[in-house]
Amino acid sequence: MGKRYPIEVLTKDEVHALLDACGKETWTDRRNYALLVLLWRTGLRISEALALRPCDVDLKRGAIRVLRGKGGRARTVGIDRIGLEVLEGWMQEHRGMGYSSGQVLFITRSGLPLSQGYLRRRIPELARAAGIHKRVHAHGIRHTHASELRAEGVDIAVIKQQLGHRSLMTTICYLDHLQPESVVGVMSSRGCC
Repeated sequence: MGKRYPIEVLTKDEVHALLDACGKETWTDRRNYALLVLLWRTGLRISEALALRPCDVDLKRGAIRVLRGKGGRARTVGIDRIGLEVLEGWMQEHRGMGYSSGQVLFITRSGLPLSQGYLRRRIPELARAAGIHKRVHAHGIRHTHASELRAEGVDIAVIKQQLGHRSLMTTICYLDHLQPESVVGVMSSRGCC
């Protein structure tokens, strides 16, 4: 079995530094920026984000249909205003290049679907360029999303639905691993006798 590393979530400053490292000058920069914002603001799995088509996005409701989530299960997730604005801008650029709403949203310059392998290489490169000294990867951005939701007081049942977990216990275990600082904070603030 492969080596398992501790889960590391990004701070808001680190997320912003990662996004800044994308740039917005070229078409590829803007695509990568939109994809990272989507991952951060929705917590989608990398495979779910890369399968997304414009027709799966309801801009009015702020909803995204995930047709083939883990285990082949479909679900609807929410996306906030920040993510929606960026995603809408990328959808307009996608449409302006002649792609239909039925074609995947994140593509290469030659029109092929973007690969998971590309992101597995590119995200750590962007993290290094941003000066982030953590292991940064797409699934870690999903962890960051979950951690932010919990810190904002979002109900665990809602987080479960957003992440597409089959069981509430999976979500609880997921969040327990993400917030060891809450245990440390409680224990360090205890008074004496």
